[in-house]
Amino acid sequence: MKQTTQLLGAASAFALIAVSSAPAMAEGTTAGDLITNNVTVSYQVNGVDQTDVTDSDTFTVDRKIDVNVNLTGATPVSVTPGQQNTVLAFEVTNLSNAVVDLSLSTVLTSGTGTNIQNFEIYLDSNGNGVLDAGELAAGPITFLDEVAADDGTGTETISVLVVTDITLGAVNGDTFDVVLVANAHEGGSSGSLGAEITATAGANTSGVDTVFADGNGGTGEEADNDGAYSDVGTLSVSGALVSVVKSSTIVSDPVNGTTNPKAIPGATIQYCIAVSNASGGAAATGVNVVDDLPFDVTYLASFGIFVDGTATVDTSGPEPVATCATDGTDGVVSGDASFSAGSGSGGEDQVVGDLSDIAAGATRSLYFRVTID
Repeated sequence: MKQTTQLLGAASAFALIAVSSAPAMAEGTTAGDLITNNVTVSYQVNGVDQTDVTDSDTFTVDRKIDVNVNLTGATPVSVTPGQQNTVLAFEVTNLSNAVVDLSLSTVLTSGTGTNIQNFEIYLDSNGNGVLDAGELAAGPITFLDEVAADDGTGTETISVLVVTDITLGAVNGDTFDVVLVANAHEGGSSGSLGAEITATAGANTSGVDTVFADGNGGTGEEADNDGAYSDVGTLSVSGALVSVVKSSTIVSDPVNGTTNPKAIPGATIQYCIAVSNASGGAAATGVNVVDDLPFDVTYLASFGIFVDGTATVDTSGPEPVATCATDGTDGVVSGDASFSAGSGSGGEDQVVGDLSDIAAGATRSLYFRVTID
């Protein structure tokens, strides 16, 4: 900085001061820019113009580091037990006045860790909040490289997807809170993550100082003014609560007929298989029944196999008991059920039935008859 002074010595003298500068610093001015302010003083002595005196001041714009992470999709996201590639969509924004790298990490802050696994982060290249085939093929990422400074063009905001798998151990009502943390690192080296940025301690220097201006996302995974930010998304498990009860009823025997029949050779036995989906869960879809028949019974083809939507399950006794209709006319649809001789893993005969979908709070069943050998 050059300083110039001159004595202004006459009572009649007057001075005009003009100040000009390079563009004044505003939000987003790039770190390292030089801002120069020039001043010109013009004056007269006894009405005669004198040589202007000037001065200038120059300072360097320091680096403001500010990061934002924002969950963009609806929350909670409904998932099912065993579902793979569940998605939480986020936007990560560099609000700094400099190019930075942003490391990305996930933290499970609520939920049973054994029931959610394979945390990965993918670039959402089209910003649609869905893990598309091309994005999956591109592979997961661990950081965002050379993220543009906050200049209002939108290039400072990048969409990412946190992707996980839900295990079969998850049950209806389970929730998982997943936090995405973005942390500022030095930019300038394309293709690799730079060193973690640190704030400049002490008084302002003549060079480019660094100031952390970030808040915190309230997740507990970072704090104000630490160069990081986070947000949380929730996955909520909506599962079917399916149970099955199989019961047998003696219909008749060769000696007593239908009066107090006993389970003797030649007796007819009706098997009832009731499949229930408890209230409060999701619908169970594509429900299929495979029943392996004991080797000492014979399937009664003359009776057939029936699908019944009105079966009941009595849980008042020591063991639940399923009761199906007995008139042989309930809910029969071609292809719903079939008998398959010797198709079991041990050569057993099998009865196979398609119960289709079972809504929460509903029960469907399958029944057929055999004779004791």
